[in-house]
Amino acid sequence: MNEGQMKKTLAILFTLMTIGCGNEGDNGTPHEMIPLEIVGSNAFWYYNDLDAATDFYTKTLGLKIAADYGYAKILQVAGSSYLTLVDGTMGMHTPDEPKTVALALVTDQLDEWWDYLNLQGVEMRSDEYSPTENSAHDGFVAYDPEGYYLEFERFNPHPENERFIPILDRAETVFAQGADSEVPPGLGFKATVLWLYYRDLPGMEAFWENEIGLDMVADQGWAKVYQASSTGFIGPVDETLGMHSYTDQKAVNISFLTTQLDEWFEHARAGSLEMRSQSIEEENPRYRAFVGYDPEGYYLEFDSFLPHEDNEELLRIIDQDSN
Repeated sequence: MNEGQMKKTLAILFTLMTIGCGNEGDNGTPHEMIPLEIVGSNAFWYYNDLDAATDFYTKTLGLKIAADYGYAKILQVAGSSYLTLVDGTMGMHTPDEPKTVALALVTDQLDEWWDYLNLQGVEMRSDEYSPTENSAHDGFVAYDPEGYYLEFERFNPHPENERFIPILDRAETVFAQGADSEVPPGLGFKATVLWLYYRDLPGMEAFWENEIGLDMVADQGWAKVYQASSTGFIGPVDETLGMHSYTDQKAVNISFLTTQLDEWFEHARAGSLEMRSQSIEEENPRYRAFVGYDPEGYYLEFDSFLPHEDNEELLRIIDQDSN
């Protein structure tokens, strides 16, 4: 460890001890000293036509709107997994930026989703869907109305998934529940993986483990899976082998829902993140939040939702999943 790394590590350790975030692990690593809470994982995506995107996700995919802010719709995908659709004229990104992200919708009804989406005329990345015997995972990729990648995926019993499968087995499928859903009964999702595309995969593994405190639950070699919430996972990918290549700009915010926003802010500004926010945003009556950058430029947003009439259903879902 060089002098700069040592100073950064000492700053993190000092911050965690002063905010009382837990006891030191057996080997004293920062990874074991970060028990800060994440109660939900979310991604913000940005659209030219928010109404059309909302129709696709609520009708074609059957997702429920957990909170509607007008310019942004927070959708529940699985237990603690969310996707927020944002009016591209009002967010931190624009729809013209590269969509260097993919969302895996983890389901046990992969064949049924393939048949249904094709009947609906949803555009696919490939015309072929061929599950492979003894494979670690199977899936196919569809495009949403403005080109974001949706990977419908099933993780199979396999040595690669020996830590992942028990977690998925504990997750309950959230079946299509949108008020205007066109999805056949019995189809739904049990988890999400947000795939992110990096130039320095080993460096990003260290970041997600040591700075954010996530545990790896599956190792695909050129792609990893880390657990963020009960059903929400982060998937760093080697950009030379994944569906996307690295880009400087990325039309996505990665969001973590937490009830420990102040503790996360102190931890982040101690050196874990390059900060976009110099203070916690307090002006909106619906939420408190701050934003930083990961080492390769993805925006990381931490959100705490407040009691408000627009948040009643979202807070009910969060409370239900937490219990």
